[in-house]
Amino acid sequence: MKFTLSWLRDHLDTDAGVDEIARTLNAIGLEVEGIEDRGAALASFRIARVIEATQHPNADRLRQLRVDIGDGVERSVVCGAPNARTGLVGVAALPGEYVPGTGVTLKVGEIRGVKSEAMMLSAREMGLGDDHSGIVDLPADAPIGASYVQWAGLDDPIIEISITPNRGDALSVRGIARDLAAAGLGTLKPWSAPKVAAAYKSPLNWKIEDPRACLYVLGRAVRGVKNGPSPQWLQDRLTAIGLRPISALVDVTNLFTFDLGRPLHVFDVAKVRGTDLTMRMARDGETLSALNGKDYALTTEDGVIADAAGPEALGGVIGGSHSGCDETTTECFIECALFDPVRIALSGRRHDVRTDARSRFERGLDPAFLPDALEAATRLIIELCGGEASEISSAGAEPAWKRSAALRFDRVASYGGLDLPADEAVGRLERLGFAVQARDAATVTVAVPSWRNDVAGDLSAYRAGGGTLTQFEGLDPARAAKAAEGCAAVEPEADLIEEVLRLGGLDAVPAVSLPALAVIPPPAFTAKQSRAALARRVLASRGMLEAVTFAFMEAKTAALFDPTTPPQASWSPPEALRLVNPIAADLDQMRPTPVASLLLAAARNAARGFGDVALCEIGAAYRGVTPDGQAAVAAGVRHGSTPRHWAEAARGVDAMDAKGDVLAVLAALGVPMAALQVTADAPGFYHPGRSGVVRQGPKVTLATFGEIHPAVMAALGLPGPAVAFEVLLDALPEPKRRRKGVPDLPPFQPLRRDFAFLVADSVAAETLLRAARGADKALITDAALFDRYQGKGVPDGQVSLAIQVTIQPREATLTDVQIEAVADRVVAAVVKATGAVLRA
Repeated sequence: MKFTLSWLRDHLDTDAGVDEIARTLNAIGLEVEGIEDRGAALASFRIARVIEATQHPNADRLRQLRVDIGDGVERSVVCGAPNARTGLVGVAALPGEYVPGTGVTLKVGEIRGVKSEAMMLSAREMGLGDDHSGIVDLPADAPIGASYVQWAGLDDPIIEISITPNRGDALSVRGIARDLAAAGLGTLKPWSAPKVAAAYKSPLNWKIEDPRACLYVLGRAVRGVKNGPSPQWLQDRLTAIGLRPISALVDVTNLFTFDLGRPLHVFDVAKVRGTDLTMRMARDGETLSALNGKDYALTTEDGVIADAAGPEALGGVIGGSHSGCDETTTECFIECALFDPVRIALSGRRHDVRTDARSRFERGLDPAFLPDALEAATRLIIELCGGEASEISSAGAEPAWKRSAALRFDRVASYGGLDLPADEAVGRLERLGFAVQARDAATVTVAVPSWRNDVAGDLSAYRAGGGTLTQFEGLDPARAAKAAEGCAAVEPEADLIEEVLRLGGLDAVPAVSLPALAVIPPPAFTAKQSRAALARRVLASRGMLEAVTFAFMEAKTAALFDPTTPPQASWSPPEALRLVNPIAADLDQMRPTPVASLLLAAARNAARGFGDVALCEIGAAYRGVTPDGQAAVAAGVRHGSTPRHWAEAARGVDAMDAKGDVLAVLAALGVPMAALQVTADAPGFYHPGRSGVVRQGPKVTLATFGEIHPAVMAALGLPGPAVAFEVLLDALPEPKRRRKGVPDLPPFQPLRRDFAFLVADSVAAETLLRAARGADKALITDAALFDRYQGKGVPDGQVSLAIQVTIQPREATLTDVQIEAVADRVVAAVVKATGAVLRA
């Protein structure tokens, strides 16, 4: 919201300067975004008269001037402007002064042998426009020697403030003046709108076909108007705030929008088809050619103003070009309406139309101001354009806006932390326009003014007219009633507390810390969020680059990634996860796993010469439409070869690389590694013989890993080996929180024994290790596989597995007999569990 200081003083009687006004605006919650002083750079320039203009003796395109700037000294000026002439009154700059349009600081010089002691300025040289065809030509009666800035009214600062969504009343100069006056910075000047006598019957009539389109509307015609340029004062006022003057009729509507916060629209009566203007919802197929030169395809949710031929305006948002007023207009019709704020906001957002009218209507306008606004606009149009007014046409009725709110004085201190006398609290409300209805020692009840729809406003009037701000229909009735009752009791009083606090200055409200809920603050992240962050760091530490990919892909690509375990014979993505309105034809299906997105990214990198990649993502896998069908997954893909290194030759990535990533993540997340087991029933997009599933028990799947199926590789165009993994973050158990005790530090050294077993090659090494660990849980702390051999010396169909068992004495050093007894128990347990034979 922009306005000039002089404009503000039309409504506010104050001697305060712009700095004090800015401080007060900030203090009462109307934040100042900037102050523009257009005349600061031009303050030293003076109005000057050309005493004599003669041809330069040594240059055909230059003139030699004698200039008077009112100080009794004639100065010689060399000028190349074609309009330089004897008697011209313009603007002069003296040596030492900075010219903003050229970036030059003047100094006395000599041009072609003639001394130049000043400069006559063009509009562009002063930074006031693009005109540089000649020097500024002022009226002959302009005072010589006077400050050009003051004479031209350029010493009028422009103030810009930001407005919160609830303060529609502050989107007007008068509303801002009202707040400043209430804050003690001057007195609000009286304003009235004397009625204009009607000279004839209105040529147009209002009709409200659908109350969703409009709640209340007034209109009035003025005939015999001459619609030319608006007067200079009006043009200057609009130009100062960034608006382009168009014509007197249009400029009046723009003036009222900013001056009084009351958007208006004018129709050319001769261009309206029929005698009725109807407020209705748009119909299928209707379009509007708007005043901004664009065409809009309307929807049945848009409220329009229509004549007999169709829409003439998108109500409350933008007018149509067909019935707009121009220089040929001789009879106009003024529209002054009240629309549903939410519907205006939705229509403006739907069509991406941002107008000054929309920004005010969507915040809510004064429902009682329509008659006065129409009278004042009619009077100003007649004053500027001539003519006579018709009778007023109306439809609908003024909404029942009157309401009251109560304030308990002690709540100002308990809610706002400010100990304020009751009389001062009441006085602040009265200065804002609230009228006292009842008061006792503890409470005051006030009537809310019509322009403050943000205070105690339940918008019941708008709901009655078809507005959209209602409670959710599916809400439990008892809960809905309780919520409505609570809002009705709390919100109005909170609104009054806010008004009382801000009017004394927000900086005067003491800062009070919120009470601490606990000595130690609760965690900022949930356990699930913490696991995701830790998994991300672990994967990054293992050389993987995090990717952020789309959660959807082409349906035929998604069909390659069967997520089921074990894989199904024929699997296809659920139709319920197909996108009805995808952003692209090849992004029409929710992905079954982030691995699919990462493999597509790897394929794009490989196609561009970057074949060796390691990518990871913490994302979602979509396997159903229920909440349980969306899983949080830490996924990764490695493609190509391992990095080159002096100590180890590069090799193609394999399933063990993916398994290492999985185990690193699970270990970092606190999963007990000894309790894990690996099975070979990986999902269908993995290679069936080079993949696995990490489980905790027979039913809980924690992760999958392995090489990618050759058919999937071929379909995606991946040239080299590729492995992938998924860690199912939702399936991870919460780490047990045990109170930390004394560390278990046995005083005796551990000892290690190696065993080699011949076992069928179909037996998993994990089965053998689990049997060895369970042989003596009191003494055996670990068992690890360190060698696997299959070949010469080993029978066909068998494999040699060598393990190392760690034995930890706790009470005394073990004797040879005790050690041999433990070894025998290990062998017996392994033989029983796997049918293995101890190698000699």
